[in-house]
Amino acid sequence: MYEAWLDSSKHSAMTGGEALCSNQEGDTFTTWDGYISGRNIKLSPNFEIVQAWRTTEFEENDEDSMLLISFDQIDGGTQLTLHHSNIPQGQTQYKKGWEEHYLTPMKLFFNRK
Repeated sequence: MYEAWLDSSKHSAMTGGEALCSNQEGDTFTTWDGYISGRNIKLSPNFEIVQAWRTTEFEENDEDSMLLISFDQIDGGTQLTLHHSNIPQGQTQYKKGWEEHYLTPMKLFFNRK
């Protein structure tokens, strides 16, 4: 999961939207056909990803939101925990978006491997 999150072709395949990713701290990325953009803040291989994150719906003066993704080995696979903070007030659509455009497609992607 860690590798797929940071690899352009794997990220695109697991979500269904075009992604240009990097596995280097400080590098920028775009996902979902440019709807999401950001920067890798901290990368702890196979354990944690911290990213500054925003969408095209953010106002120019909005601060980046922060995305913390952790990966824990559990019986039978990996548990992903996603914490998305500093979201601009009133932008509640991301909770549904994470489920529909990331978590559900990821389950399908990893279960067919």
